Amino acid sequence: MRYDLVIFDNDGVLVDSEPISNRHLAAHLTELGHPTSYEDSVRDYMGSAMHRVHELVLERTGQRLPDDFDDVFHARVFAAFERELEPVPGVAGVLEKLAADGVPYCVASSGSHARIRVGHRTTGLDRWFTQERIFSSEDVGRGKPAPDLFLYAAERMGVTPGRCLVVEDSPLGVQAAVAAGMAVYGFTAMTPAARLTGADELFSTMGELADLLV
Repeated sequence: MRYDLVIFDNDGVLVDSEPISNRHLAAHLTELGHPTSYEDSVRDYMGSAMHRVHELVLERTGQRLPDDFDDVFHARVFAAFERELEPVPGVAGVLEKLAADGVPYCVASSGSHARIRVGHRTTGLDRWFTQERIFSSEDVGRGKPAPDLFLYAAERMGVTPGRCLVVEDSPLGVQAAVAAGMAVYGFTAMTPAARLTGADELFSTMGELADLLV
């Protein structure tokens, strides 16, 4: 193994949450008078923390989102997760391989700790991620594309950035990994390869990732 730590993004990499999340985000913004398609949401917000949604809406419209925006959105998404969420196909096998090989790993997500826990519990991935392996943008001042979250995760896990591999599926996440001085593999299941420029490797299935990690 070429790396001392594998850092996974969560949404779209561990749990197949991006279609659910972006569908509800687009609908919620549209309800509030900010017409947003599913494709718009994926393009503008996939991989980002909630503060980016507030910032872009304010920048584009001059209007602030309601104070309860995050709470209403998360309530709807969490309920949908309980009904629909599945793990990304093949990801359990990758985690099993890392554990068997004794390779440290963790998750560093733009989502909140509550969102991560709901997703992992619903999909059964909680068996692989104890609390000390979970890092959220809530833990740092700035979310992706800033490198802060990845650097924080590496520091807490006791590994230098140059010995870390990040597994990401969003342009913002790839940018954050590059800014952190880490290697990054880009998952193209939902994101066109051309949008993941800067990734050291690209893969479209978790089986391919398992082969890359040898």
